[in-house]
Amino acid sequence: MDLRGKLIYLRAVEKEDASKILLWENNTQHWKVSGTEIPFSLFAINEYIEQAQNIRSHGQLRLIICLLEHDEPIGTLDLYNADFKNRRASIGILIADQIHQNKGYALEALTLIDDYAVKFLDLHNISCSIHSDNINSIRLFEKAEYTFIGLRKDWFWVDNTWIDELIYQKCLKKG
Repeated sequence: MDLRGKLIYLRAVEKEDASKILLWENNTQHWKVSGTEIPFSLFAINEYIEQAQNIRSHGQLRLIICLLEHDEPIGTLDLYNADFKNRRASIGILIADQIHQNKGYALEALTLIDDYAVKFLDLHNISCSIHSDNINSIRLFEKAEYTFIGLRKDWFWVDNTWIDELIYQKCLKKG
């Protein structure tokens, strides 16, 4: 299975990615959408890399998004809450630095994971949760053909303000 597109490719997380992931995870600008409340230690990141890469046993898979041109890691794509009985998982994506955002990399990553999810994981549904004020993510998932299926009112408490949760879903097709 080739997880290569025209601009990016997806690959497994390696031990050498620990320091980059530590920077991304501990960037407080990302905490709103990740739900992080305290910084991660390098030990915790290394432990995660060792343990949580088998989606069948841990229900989660993190892939690194890299630029084809320079092999530069620019973000992550996560499948999580995998439920193989019901053939579904949730998805999250991060393009870590603004200089790489809005260039089509995230859309290409979402497209690449669809084929993998069907052929290798036998998934039928992928869903995502988006803060209602995250216009860029809403546009991204709609471009990737996710369908808005619901809203949870006042679901996130951020900076003394309630934010609704938007739920999007994509039914994957075989073949």
